[in-house]
Amino acid sequence: MAKTYTETEVNDWLTANLPNWHFAGGHLTRTYHTGNWQLTLLLANAIGYLAEAGWHHPELTLTYPRLTVRLQTHDAGGITDKDFELALLIEEVVTWQPSEGEALQGPPKTWVK
Repeated sequence: MAKTYTETEVNDWLTANLPNWHFAGGHLTRTYHTGNWQLTLLLANAIGYLAEAGWHHPELTLTYPRLTVRLQTHDAGGITDKDFELALLIEEVVTWQPSEGEALQGPPKTWVK
């Protein structure tokens, strides 16, 4: 059985590693503000791919201007390293933007917040 973390441990880890995420209702949670349905669907697909590749599946809530991710290792009954690792990967992929001067230039409008 995987080690589960206490609420204090989870909050300390989030503060140090993913300050835009929070611990609520027993889940690691993050809402991404997209501003439109097309970007919301793109994010859901990207997260779905990561989750399937890692065999760890979040709860996703999609609305027109936002996507909410909730992570918990259900068979362990709490937050485990799986949740932390997938949250880090999701954050990296979802918020990635090219640096100035790179060949890839990024979208001309505001991206995910």
